[in-house]
Amino acid sequence: MTILCVRFQLAPMYEAALPGLLGLLEEFTPVVEALPPDGALADLRGAGRYFGRDTAELATVIRVRALAHHGVDCAIGAGPGPMLARMALREAAPGTIRLVPEGRTAAAEFLAGLPVGALPRVGAVTARTLCEYGLDTVGKVAGAPLSTVQRLVGARAGRELHEKANGVDRGRVVPNGVSRSLVAERPFTRDELDPDRHRRALLSAAEELGSRLRNVGRVCGALTLTTRYADRSSTTRSRTLAEPTAHSAALTTEAYRLYEALGLQRARVRALVLRAEGLTPAEQASRQLTFDPVDDKVRRIEEVADRARARFGPRAVMPGTLAA
Repeated sequence: MTILCVRFQLAPMYEAALPGLLGLLEEFTPVVEALPPDGALADLRGAGRYFGRDTAELATVIRVRALAHHGVDCAIGAGPGPMLARMALREAAPGTIRLVPEGRTAAAEFLAGLPVGALPRVGAVTARTLCEYGLDTVGKVAGAPLSTVQRLVGARAGRELHEKANGVDRGRVVPNGVSRSLVAERPFTRDELDPDRHRRALLSAAEELGSRLRNVGRVCGALTLTTRYADRSSTTRSRTLAEPTAHSAALTTEAYRLYEALGLQRARVRALVLRAEGLTPAEQASRQLTFDPVDDKVRRIEEVADRARARFGPRAVMPGTLAA
């Protein structure tokens, strides 16, 4: 095991703490890749020899230091590559460390019982296709002939999927800075199947992001929606906006488009996470001129609502759907 995937337990409004936590990881290795809003990958190759500890021991030290120095707990997945470390993290309960040992046999044992949708880049449509042919677990995909998988999902995608199912992890950690982003997460109290409740959660998240963006004088150029399911798998979809915006109605429209593109059918959703990315100062953003009086009226109402929220709190003004 040489790669750690760490998820810090940050409240949605405190993603600004991530740079300091990345600095903690950089005390052990310079190869750290930020995964905003609350995570990171760290390549510990060489760190074990330098510190005289194995990967599991270093992961424990990192968790203890995050608690002691920042008051933040974390869950950690560790594996021989980034893919396996990420998947180990999904299986880790908050405040715990989940390890996938080195070796193809160990990786195969870890992956075998997981739902096929847990593999990276396997969306709802691909997972449904595989399940229709009885390939509902990673182990079954790994044991199927490559030609069969390729017939179902395509030649290139089938080869990549078959390799991943067999524990072949070709990824690497790419050091980067913290992306400029804001996030709004909407967990459900129980696994939620109702699309209307999903859309209501997205409306709430988009309203929050719009308000926060306007509050800090920023606009976003892209939106990313991560949908987390009851089986701990997730799907992520991103969309570049036609023009940067902090307008709640525009963000809501794009969030709905991302959701509809998933094509969910009675999916048990555990949480929806909406992230605004590519933030830039609002004064530097260009806005397409419009002669729509309704749009201008909505924006003026938005300004009044922002002033009311600043004075009376974030729930002072909200869409009627959310107040019901």
